[in-house]
Amino acid sequence: MVKDQVLPMFPLGMVIFPHQVVGLCVFESRYHQMLNDIETQQRFGTCLIARGSEVGGFDERTSVGTLMQILGAQVLPNGQTVVMAEGVECFEVANWLDDDPYPRANVKDRCCDEDNVLAALLKSTESAVRAIRALQSELFADECLQSNCEMDADPWIRSWQLCSMTPMSTLDQFKVLSLSDPNDRLRLVAEICCERYGDYQRMVAIDSSPSPFD
Repeated sequence: MVKDQVLPMFPLGMVIFPHQVVGLCVFESRYHQMLNDIETQQRFGTCLIARGSEVGGFDERTSVGTLMQILGAQVLPNGQTVVMAEGVECFEVANWLDDDPYPRANVKDRCCDEDNVLAALLKSTESAVRAIRALQSELFADECLQSNCEMDADPWIRSWQLCSMTPMSTLDQFKVLSLSDPNDRLRLVAEICCERYGDYQRMVAIDSSPSPFD
């Protein structure tokens, strides 16, 4: 559990959910310094950049983030470092400190995360996520790589996995992450799936329509 503490931060142009594994490319010297500074604990925080660039600073950052655990890292011949990291849990940013040289923030717990996940809601949301992913694969077969995604038996972890599996915009991802109640998150994910399903159905119908030149 995240206690009130100062975390080194790596703001990004994307949202990472707890229990989601991602690959990150580190090329700025300040973030190489961050990796050196966390060599022992191998943990850092990340959050979405609301406005601005990932490079060079002077960005506007959101106030909800995810604690990350480094699983492995590889230094490339060009000096960049590829990092594999997994989201651990989300937190709230109490306040930002001066970059020194990388971003740092005082973060605190989101105690509402102790709420129980409703079994029926979890099951129905999972059905919605699987349905939208199946339809998505018909439209974007080259983009939807085949992978074995083993769902965790723990309802709490499973609910976060469904969040990361759902195709949605970055803004919607941030809205989902910002909800502290897991059941509210599942309801929003299901709602997003319903909206996307209709969009994808219309796209499939267009793709399957006979061409006037046939």
